[in-house]
Amino acid sequence: MKKVIINENERGLLFKNGRFMGVLTAGKYHTYGGKTIEVVSADKLVSSANCSLNDLLKNKQLAQMVKVVEVPAEHILLHFADGNFSGALLSGRYAFWENGRKREFLLEDMSQPEVSDTVPEYIFHLGRLSTQLYTRVEVAQYNKARLYFDKKFVRLLEPGTYYFWLSNTNVEAELVDTRATQMTITGQEVLTQDKVSLRLNVVCTYKITDYIKIRTEIDDYTEQIRSAAQLAMREYIGRNRLDDILANKDDLSKYVFDRLKEREKDMYVEFSEAAVKDIILPGEIRDIMNTVLVAEKRAQANVITRREEVASTRSLLNTAKLMEENQTLYKLKELEFIERICENVGSINLNGSGDILTQLVSLTSKHSE
Repeated sequence: MKKVIINENERGLLFKNGRFMGVLTAGKYHTYGGKTIEVVSADKLVSSANCSLNDLLKNKQLAQMVKVVEVPAEHILLHFADGNFSGALLSGRYAFWENGRKREFLLEDMSQPEVSDTVPEYIFHLGRLSTQLYTRVEVAQYNKARLYFDKKFVRLLEPGTYYFWLSNTNVEAELVDTRATQMTITGQEVLTQDKVSLRLNVVCTYKITDYIKIRTEIDDYTEQIRSAAQLAMREYIGRNRLDDILANKDDLSKYVFDRLKEREKDMYVEFSEAAVKDIILPGEIRDIMNTVLVAEKRAQANVITRREEVASTRSLLNTAKLMEENQTLYKLKELEFIERICENVGSINLNGSGDILTQLVSLTSKHSE
């Protein structure tokens, strides 16, 4: 004989000689004569290590004490107990003990991959729903996403968070940046009208205007943009001389920009800017241009030097005329001259009589000699 105690939150499954006989509620029991009691939790699904659920449900007593739910194929059943999410069940037959708890069930069709709005979003953050059952797609504020089911386009997703059931349908979300995008386009080497080889780098800024057609009707739209810009550069370079190109970079930028604007509708983008970034010349041409530039700068320096010399001479001439006409100014200039010389003279000795200024002039004159 064996004593078995069943608590309030438990149930006992009574077996006799391996055959299920009924359900025991809370209390103390003794087993004998081939009887056994399997104690199970009343808060969990009805199950037994000794008997299948279908065999248990054949017992009328047990059938009246449980709630049975059926989950069809390709469906998922979300179970809520007393308003709280309790778990998810896939296709099959399940039974719950009637233990006074308020149970609610939400049946979702997984053959429709997108999780419906009736499913509370919080259940995906609890960690109690396996990530093997769903996938999450995050679309940032500066993104949109093209949604595909089994490689077939479904719709465009706006910024937000989306959940999809993992089933036989393959779900893909292709993110697209809605911000202005900058592209640097490197041109090929092209001959100018005067047969000089050069290469240009252009920077353009664009935004996508149709996120669906740019994917379904154009093969690699970035390559289309690059080709359109390169063709525009070739056209302009081939029709102009090197000096004109270097002198009119703004005209070249405008030409490329106008050509790109003409292709906007075909490429489903909107261009806001296109400008020449670099003009790359062959090494020998760069050396020649550097030589010309140095010669020009030297010529400009010589002109400035000559101009300054003429201005200095003219100033001296004007000063001489003024001193000739004004003796006081002459004396002041003479004193200024003496002052400058005295800055470099250690000492001065004056002897005899006479005009001190005359003697100073005489001494400093001798000193300067």
